[in-house]
Amino acid sequence: MSRKRKELFPHKITSVTEILPGYFTIEFQRRFDFIPGQVVAISLNLEDEPRLYSIASDNKQDTMRILFDVLPQGLLTPPLSKMKPGDELLVSAPFGRFTPSDKEEWWIATGTGIAPFVSMVESGLELPRQLLHGSRTLSHFLFQDIFQERLGERYLRFCTKEQAKGIVEGRLTSWLREQTELPCQVNYFLCGSPEMVVEVRDIILSKGVAYEHIMAEIYF
Repeated sequence: MSRKRKELFPHKITSVTEILPGYFTIEFQRRFDFIPGQVVAISLNLEDEPRLYSIASDNKQDTMRILFDVLPQGLLTPPLSKMKPGDELLVSAPFGRFTPSDKEEWWIATGTGIAPFVSMVESGLELPRQLLHGSRTLSHFLFQDIFQERLGERYLRFCTKEQAKGIVEGRLTSWLREQTELPCQVNYFLCGSPEMVVEVRDIILSKGVAYEHIMAEIYF
């Protein structure tokens, strides 16, 4: 994600929800239109460097939602998790190019990297051919209910530490490596940790997919 500083505007928080221990969503009044997949820069004051978050909400709602996990040593996420409705948050206008294409798509995500795909689905965009979703534990498939409802068998979950019916055991990167071929004319959208994005990109390239068919958003 770009680190260029953006102008920030006050937004009033409408809800703060801990969806899992250490994982939160915050909703705030929406002042700008956005394209699903875009990000916003967020800060609590003008002195601190803002951090970037993918929007994780329907682009037709009056509010905007972000998803984050609390980093104990982080400068922003611990106080962010303690905010209350009515508090003000400094938010930029939406920006970014991790947005829907004119081709069929595969979406690949781990952790809070699922956020832009939540926005794409909730906004009613054309659904992907596949969504590959990786997690260490069964409880951390964030927003899995909406993906199961909308995508059915096109939603594949990969879990490394637990097993359950309908869950693929192991890492999604292992599954990708095992495929004899991957479709080369679709666009691949990757969102998650730098390690995951780089590994998946290299696997996809090795299967013959052209570089220009790969779009990546990295979460630190």
